[in-house]
Amino acid sequence: MPATSDDRQPGDDPTVVLTAPQSPTIPAQPSAGRTAPADPPTEILPAPATAAAPTSASAKPLAGTRPTTLASAAAEPPTEVLPATRAAAKPLIPAQTAPSHPRIFPTNPVYAGGGPEPTTALPAAPSLAGSAPSLAGSAPPPSPAPTPPGRGRWRGRRLIVAGTAAVLVTGAGATAAYATHGDVPRGTTVFGVDLGGNSRAEARAALQQHLDGRAAELAAPVKVRIGDKDGTVKPADVGLRVDVDATVEAAARGGVRLFGSRTVEPVTSIDATKLDAALRKAFGKLGAPMRKPAITFAGTTPKATYPEPGQDLDVTASADAVRAGWLGGQPITVPTVQVHPASTKEDVDKLLTTLARPAVASPVTITSDRGTLTVPPEAVARSLVLTADDSGAIKPRLDHAKLRTALASPLARLETTARDARMTISGGKPAITAGAEGSALDLAALAPQLLTVLGQSDGRTVAATVRTVPPKMTAEKLGQLGIKEKVSTFTTKFPGGLSSPRSQNIVQIAKQVDGAVVQPGATFSLNGHTGERTYAKGYKDAPVILDGKLTPGVGGGASQFTTTLFNATYYAGLEDVEHKPHSYYFNRYPSVIESTIFYPDLDFRFKNDSPHGVLLDTSYTSSTITVSVWSTKVWEKVTTERSARRNVTSPQTITLPAGPDCIATDGINGFTQDAWRLFHQDGKVVKREKFTWKYLAEPRYICGGED
Repeated sequence: MPATSDDRQPGDDPTVVLTAPQSPTIPAQPSAGRTAPADPPTEILPAPATAAAPTSASAKPLAGTRPTTLASAAAEPPTEVLPATRAAAKPLIPAQTAPSHPRIFPTNPVYAGGGPEPTTALPAAPSLAGSAPSLAGSAPPPSPAPTPPGRGRWRGRRLIVAGTAAVLVTGAGATAAYATHGDVPRGTTVFGVDLGGNSRAEARAALQQHLDGRAAELAAPVKVRIGDKDGTVKPADVGLRVDVDATVEAAARGGVRLFGSRTVEPVTSIDATKLDAALRKAFGKLGAPMRKPAITFAGTTPKATYPEPGQDLDVTASADAVRAGWLGGQPITVPTVQVHPASTKEDVDKLLTTLARPAVASPVTITSDRGTLTVPPEAVARSLVLTADDSGAIKPRLDHAKLRTALASPLARLETTARDARMTISGGKPAITAGAEGSALDLAALAPQLLTVLGQSDGRTVAATVRTVPPKMTAEKLGQLGIKEKVSTFTTKFPGGLSSPRSQNIVQIAKQVDGAVVQPGATFSLNGHTGERTYAKGYKDAPVILDGKLTPGVGGGASQFTTTLFNATYYAGLEDVEHKPHSYYFNRYPSVIESTIFYPDLDFRFKNDSPHGVLLDTSYTSSTITVSVWSTKVWEKVTTERSARRNVTSPQTITLPAGPDCIATDGINGFTQDAWRLFHQDGKVVKREKFTWKYLAEPRYICGGED
């Protein structure tokens, strides 16, 4: 039997048990009176092939053993048995007397696998040269070393401790794995939804699913109270929502939790600017607004308005209150705060002294390459802006547009107006006349420089640069608009020849419109193009319908041109934006498809909804007015169908006082009628538009009792 030993000390590394045939060697005797040191880590290797040959005495094997020769030893694979790589601890139990032969440790009955450790058998090491010759059959095996008292109990305790530690380590690892599973710590809830142990993606999906289930609740109007007023705002209108991504990130930042739970408040977001606008719309005027400071001019005399604080909403405070209270109790109280204008009374007084009064004390001179002009104090007062912005801060500036208006007459001597390229019809074809550049003083660039000298009593001269003003419409652009053919034309007749005021008004407005170009997608306004029709523009008094009866008015007759223009654009297939038929029907116009105009209340507008430019060409005779639309044809043709007249009414007779304002009429029947605009393409009607109008019966007016 192999020798055994139980003298391992605390701290010794566990060692694989080696079982080998007994070697034919003579065991060494222990040294008397000496204590063996703690076992160092030991390698037990078979003899190398180069070992010296055994003696003749050692060649004879012991009874019951296999002979070992150099050849058989060399055939064995090199085998290495190493203990675990751990420094040997200092022995806690006195070492036993070590035998001279290699000690073989018994198998540890408990190992990590939970059962008996496997035993590894290695071949016996052959005797080394110089060892004592073996005495075949004469030497009994050595007796095992005696076990000291208590050694077995110590070994048992060590095995119990080792097993307990292994269980604890395994349990701790499992607990750590449980606690750290996923991105969100265990026990974390949001809205009562358990997100613990989930990845971020899983947590987002779970939270979103919960929010989807509460969509109607979360979209409901939020009750808000400001002071003693109650109102509501819709979450969708102010960007109020649960930020799912931010909420999940907040949940994931909680750290590892082995036990217990925690609730994470949802993260909400809101558009503070939209909320402020919504609150002001819902609640109207709140508190007392602050009074903004200002310095204005009465003629050339500056007048100060001093600032006063007010009570108002604060954008940030409102947003914070609504975000915090949305998912809690409602109504949410939104606070108002005292607001102070940025500019103080002292600031206003300083501006009066250093700028406002000196600015209008004397003229300012502007020099340029085109000449010199003087800016009088009145022009300075009209263009110097000393009002506060929304924060209540006065930031002085010069309004260059107001300055240009105030200096219109002197500027006309120094500047030239740009002329747009024009298109006319010559020989039945469109012809382009090139435009020309203009020149102007750059008052926008001059304004800051001018502002710096207004506070000075001397040196009130500034130099202006002259800039080139290009035409808005160049010949090149005009030629690229696709205006190449007559698309439609319409003519109406007027009585009285060209000598009547009404006829002259028709011709005057036609001249203003002639050659107008409407870009693709643009809307043409007749009032916007001509402006108010005044005596200064060549218009005269002629009958207009006012308060249901004809009365003299400047520009009378313009409605006939408007009707002619409307029909020309109507048959060109262009989009009708605004028109209003006359109150009474006049047989010189087509029923329903006609329009009146009266500045500024009644306008005629159409949109060029084609991809090409539109040219309005007007012409007239002594009894007719014609408008033609030139462009590129989109529709094959446009026609009109009308219904029969219905709901016909008869006029009543009304007697009016005689005088220059009374215009007698014969009276006209009223009726209702429909008209359809038909768009033709490829021989088919592809689009229809319906127009309906109810004409009133025009009374039979009698002036001064005449029949």
